[in-house]
Amino acid sequence: MATKQSAAVGAEAVAGAGGAVGGAEGAVFAVLMGLSVSHLLNDTMQSLIPAVYPILKEKYALSFTQIGLITFGFQMSSSLLQPVVGITTDRRPLPYSLAWGMVFTFVGLVLLSLAWSFGTILAAAALVGVGSSVFHPEASRVARMASGGRHGFAQSFFQVGGNAGTALGPLLAAFIVVPWGQPSIAWCSVAAVAAMIVLFNVGRWYSARLAAARANPRPRAAARRSDLSRRRVATAIGILLILVFSKYFYLASISSYYTFYLMHHFGVSVEASQVCLFVFLGAVAAGTLAGGPIGDRIGFKAVIWASILGVLPFTMLLPHVNLFWTIALTIPIGAILASAFSAIIVYAQELLPSRVGMVAGLFFGFAFGMGGLGAALLGSLADHTSIEFVYGVCAYLPMAGLLTVFLPNLRRPAAH
Repeated sequence: MATKQSAAVGAEAVAGAGGAVGGAEGAVFAVLMGLSVSHLLNDTMQSLIPAVYPILKEKYALSFTQIGLITFGFQMSSSLLQPVVGITTDRRPLPYSLAWGMVFTFVGLVLLSLAWSFGTILAAAALVGVGSSVFHPEASRVARMASGGRHGFAQSFFQVGGNAGTALGPLLAAFIVVPWGQPSIAWCSVAAVAAMIVLFNVGRWYSARLAAARANPRPRAAARRSDLSRRRVATAIGILLILVFSKYFYLASISSYYTFYLMHHFGVSVEASQVCLFVFLGAVAAGTLAGGPIGDRIGFKAVIWASILGVLPFTMLLPHVNLFWTIALTIPIGAILASAFSAIIVYAQELLPSRVGMVAGLFFGFAFGMGGLGAALLGSLADHTSIEFVYGVCAYLPMAGLLTVFLPNLRRPAAH
């Protein structure tokens, strides 16, 4: 009974926050800013893992398969737990879980700085993944609560912090970890402490909203539903998951192996390859910020169409051009492909409006899982063929965007 009451209060708080602009607008934007900044800090720490792969590979004589397994361990520890966290917090909101999740990330980074074997590297990466699994579903829910009805904008604003953090990871690796070595990774754990402080304050806002909903219960409005059968909804969710698969398999080829491709194919240095990775990840951040607001205006299905299938000409060209054009092509690839995820998340939440946490956990978790699986499989493929062959195969992945034609057209929600 208590669980149902908590779920009802949580749903009411989400619904109430959707229209809570006006006098509370400043406070709501502050929450979105806090979530975006903490996402930046969280994903900066996460991105250090693939960014230091060249260092770890050389120091511990790792194969590409082992490099892929590190990503697989990190991504799967996050992937498997995120839907569980989402379902749990749908039933019983946990405002301060955001701050507590960062403890796992902090411990994981310290362990990575001290790691003495492949096994301890795997354990450290898995701990960082657990911290991520706690953060993403609940943070996505709070972003929707603080959206003022602009769900696409809020989701993009939240996610752009993460993509900006992912872009910063290679720079930290190039200018701190490469010169000072593996132990310097511990310095970056300060970011986890900063994120804990920010998220504790976000948790206070979230807790106050829940307390206000309990103290002033209102008649619950009928849940808004899409005019689709369960079968159509399930089919649409399945198509969205396939699109996430294609997006994150391709992103795994860049985030885990782009530096090796540049060093092997063009002979660039480790530091230069990290800067090139930063250029790509910066484009990802820019694309993420654009996807949600554009979806608010023209519809999220249109954004999904353009972002997945629209990147295909660029991925097809990438394996066949020189260094300059390789770097140049990664900019539209990153920007266009990144605009999809915010649109996919909000589109799925419109399909299942009473399962906001579960949807966020499912899609973030699946994205992480596909990224990890992609890194492991592509690493093994690179060991058995070549890194150039991997990029030739991955060029065709965006063709999955053709499946968007089977997604139903959803009614646009009323403007707030």
